[in-house]
Amino acid sequence: MPEELVERSVALGYSALAITDECSMAGVVRAHAEAKKTGLHLLLGSEFVLEDGLRLVCLAMNREGYGNLCELITLARQRSAKGTYHITRADFESCPEAPHLACLSDCLVLLIPRRDQADDSLIADIRWAQSLFPGRCWAAVERLLHAGEEVLSKRIRQAAEITSMSLVAAGDVHMHDRAHKPLQDTMTAIRLGQPLSECGYALQPNAEQHLRTRLELPQLYPPELLQ
Repeated sequence: MPEELVERSVALGYSALAITDECSMAGVVRAHAEAKKTGLHLLLGSEFVLEDGLRLVCLAMNREGYGNLCELITLARQRSAKGTYHITRADFESCPEAPHLACLSDCLVLLIPRRDQADDSLIADIRWAQSLFPGRCWAAVERLLHAGEEVLSKRIRQAAEITSMSLVAAGDVHMHDRAHKPLQDTMTAIRLGQPLSECGYALQPNAEQHLRTRLELPQLYPPELLQ
C-alpha cells in the first residue's frame, strides 16, 4: 500500500520516496496524504513497458511534467482494453495524437535494462534515450540478488562506458517489508487470473524488492551509483 511505503520510508530515515506505478498514478493520492503528515518528499512518476519491451521510469520534475505524464498515461490506456495499455517509442519521439508530450521535457527518465537483451540492443536503447532526454536520463542498476545479476551489471557498465551514459542505483520496490512477499505473490496471481501454483516465473524469485535499510544499500551498490 502507498501509505505503508511512506511510513516505512520515514522509519528507515529516507528523505524522499518515488512512487511509480506502471502506466498509472493510482498510488499517488494515498501516498501524498500520508507524506503530508510526515514531511517526506515524494517524487511522482510512472513506469512504462513499451511495445518492443523497452522499460522506462519517468519522474516529474514539476507540475508541468506531472500533467504531461498523466496525459501520456491516459493516451496509452485509451488505446487498449480496460486494465491494459499500449505505448511505443513514437509516443516519446513525436506523438501525433499529443505532440506537446513528445520527449517529456519536464521529466527525468530511467532506462531499465532487460536481462535477456543482446549487448548491441542495450547500447542502441541507451543511445536512443540519450538522444531524446539529453542530460536527464540514466541507466538503472538493480541489485535484487537474482540469478545472473552480476553478469547483467557488468554488461550495463560496459554499455555505459561505450555510450558515456550515467548509471544510478534502483530497487524496483514492490512492497514496504519483505514479510509481505506472500501477499505480493497473491496479488500477482489475482492479476494473472491463475492459481499461485501455476504462476511460475511471473512471481518474484525472492523477497528483495522491498524498501531496504540505509545500512544495507552501501553493501549492495557502489557509492557512485547511490550518489
